[in-house]
Amino acid sequence: MSEWLTGTAERSRTAADAVMDQWAAAETPSGRLAQHVFLSTDGAGLLFYAQWTSDEDHLAWARAHRARAVSHIDTLVPGIERPGLARTRLTRSVVHDAERPAGVFVVSTMAVDDVKAAVVPASGLLAAHVHLTSDGERAMVVAEWTDVASHAAATADGDSYKRYTLYHA
Repeated sequence: MSEWLTGTAERSRTAADAVMDQWAAAETPSGRLAQHVFLSTDGAGLLFYAQWTSDEDHLAWARAHRARAVSHIDTLVPGIERPGLARTRLTRSVVHDAERPAGVFVVSTMAVDDVKAAVVPASGLLAAHVHLTSDGERAMVVAEWTDVASHAAATADGDSYKRYTLYHA
């Protein structure tokens, strides 16, 4: 997972469009299983979620292709901040409702001991996917909610979360 901070919704969409165009034009790397772009609901950035067969496959692609891809996007959208990559492993998913589509994705970073509370059924929580960081100290939970209002109602500090919607070009 990697976040890009763009500052505005327009800059976020321009960067997302450029990434999607690059993916469509390039051959899919053999080790990449899936890759998704999410727009933050506040318009300030993007979240990239990629699944690879191994860290080595991702690193090989990054060494060979990342600089060229990022430089093209930086030309279109200068000044993007990239706080860093979070390398994780999906450890479990809890699905409460597989029928309804997610309206918003909430990404939370927490201590491993706090994960249990993040996957408990709540009105509007469709699923929660728990990823452990490489050091095993933290968990990143990607929760699928019906909408922002459901998430805010279910959490005491509902406004302090980063929320994203899946980007479709």
